[in-house]
Amino acid sequence: MSTHDTHHAEDGHDHGSLRSYATGFILSVILTAIPFGLVMAGGLASRMLTVMIVLGMAVAQIVVHMIYFLHMNTKSEKGWTMISLVFTIVVLVIMLSGSVWVMYHMNANMMPMPQGMTGQS
Repeated sequence: MSTHDTHHAEDGHDHGSLRSYATGFILSVILTAIPFGLVMAGGLASRMLTVMIVLGMAVAQIVVHMIYFLHMNTKSEKGWTMISLVFTIVVLVIMLSGSVWVMYHMNANMMPMPQGMTGQS
């Protein structure tokens, strides 16, 4: 890479700079620390609001990773990376909403075990 810019490969695609990686890292740390601190502090008065904030931070973190570390944007590869972003967001919404749905129904529908049926002899 003697005559080429160190941030671009021979194909001309942007591969990020130290500043963009640092920005992505700082955003990732913030988007991890906020829900972690929220949950460790016992959450908010509304459990649903706590869940929505944690899920929102998860979605934001995935978007940050896609932009700053996977270098997806609307300019490169004739918009195919934008289609990849939309597909990833759709899959993410399905996974997160499905996980919350399963956890909610497991909590609501599981019967508590009576005292004498703990499985210990």
